[in-house]
Amino acid sequence: MKDIQTLGQLEKSGYVSKSIKDELRDNLRAKIKAGKPVFEGVHGFENTVIPELERAILSRHNINLLGLRGQAKTRLARKMIEFLDEFIPIVSGSEINDDPLKPISRYAIDLIAEKGNETPIQWIHRSERFAEKLATPDVTVADLIGDVDPIKAANLKLSYADDRVIHFGMIPRANRCIFVINELPDLQARIQVALFNILQEGDIQIRGFKVRMPLDMQFVFTANPEDYTNRGSIVTPLKDRIGSQILTHYPETLAIARTITHQEAKLNTQQSESVYVPSLAKDLLEQISFEARESEFIDAKSGVSARMSITAYENLISTAERRALLNGTDSTAVRLSDFMGIIPAITGKVELVYEGEQEGAAVVAQHLIGDAIRTFFPAYFPKIEKLERDADASPYAKVLEWFFAESGFELLDEATDQTYQKQLDAIHPLEDLIQKYQPEFPTADRYFLKELILWGLVEYNKLSKDRVAEGYQFKDLYSSYINKLG
Repeated sequence: MKDIQTLGQLEKSGYVSKSIKDELRDNLRAKIKAGKPVFEGVHGFENTVIPELERAILSRHNINLLGLRGQAKTRLARKMIEFLDEFIPIVSGSEINDDPLKPISRYAIDLIAEKGNETPIQWIHRSERFAEKLATPDVTVADLIGDVDPIKAANLKLSYADDRVIHFGMIPRANRCIFVINELPDLQARIQVALFNILQEGDIQIRGFKVRMPLDMQFVFTANPEDYTNRGSIVTPLKDRIGSQILTHYPETLAIARTITHQEAKLNTQQSESVYVPSLAKDLLEQISFEARESEFIDAKSGVSARMSITAYENLISTAERRALLNGTDSTAVRLSDFMGIIPAITGKVELVYEGEQEGAAVVAQHLIGDAIRTFFPAYFPKIEKLERDADASPYAKVLEWFFAESGFELLDEATDQTYQKQLDAIHPLEDLIQKYQPEFPTADRYFLKELILWGLVEYNKLSKDRVAEGYQFKDLYSSYINKLG
């Protein structure tokens, strides 16, 4: 097809024009029938969002993706490019991608009238058929639809009554494309009104010109549900003209969240090969986001983006990598104490309520890490009761006795792997606990599990933990309390 260079050749080839919505529909049908993956690389929506999106495309609807931040709304929109034909023809030089067989602009109509079958055409790839605009309060009708261009009028020596002085906005220039408007409620109401005719009748109106241009477009809007009451709203007549409104959501399981984080984290080969991350550490990292979405300190209406886990994972790797560099080693493994290095990735990603502001973002981040440890601990070891009738019968009695006998146990941030392992091995009851309750636990991950026992005992108020200059000090709870009184 790309060898065809003129309108005459195109007509002889038997090429049939197709609307963009039919393109999307036909190619989606073909993929589903062939059993090929649809929206590949988007995880957790297989039984919820994606079926609804497929139904919307099959129905030839314009679409509004409604969901909290970091729920892959824009990615879904960009993935729709895959359902377009690989190449389509346009009238060469057309600003609005005129279909050679169905021209709609003054330029294309005049060119075809002048050159007939010799009208030059060009082919554009589907990757060029995607346009995106972030809705901000300063967006104007001229930006989206178009305006009269006085410079063009002067250069062409035309009066303002001539429609050739029109400068087309982003939407007409995206004719025969997927056009995405992100954060639609942020668009001023009077600007939203300008979209009415485009969505329903395909008309555009520019400065009083009687312009009848049946634009061929697939609109995708994205919006945060809270924007309806916070920053702005989608005007009712516009919502009425959007065919399908689809609700997105956050990952529902740790496994899905892990898959997303692994896929999106920007790590190079050196980082992946030099830093070993225990499976338990990956799960614990994802649990922090789940805890954040339930936390009383964080505004649930604002949401907790999946980007938080992704950037936190990158920080976690970098924390371990930095320690290896300082110690002059080529490899290391992530430790639970390394999780303190992810706090900067959390503090900028959460919207705090009043109580959270009082605590402070860094303290809230530490609470989230602690909450994740509390949630995970009972899955690996016996539940720690708040009040125990016989403390000596507790599975953790020997660990607590060890700390009672020791004046203080420190895990330094930058300790070498050998020193770190030697320190944890010195607490013999930790190995006994693992042998009894997690005998099949992977050998490479055992030191992380040992550290989890210590942090878990702290979270359940059986040990105390204090930050010292270069690490963390763990102590028996009662001796620590007595020292503080002294």
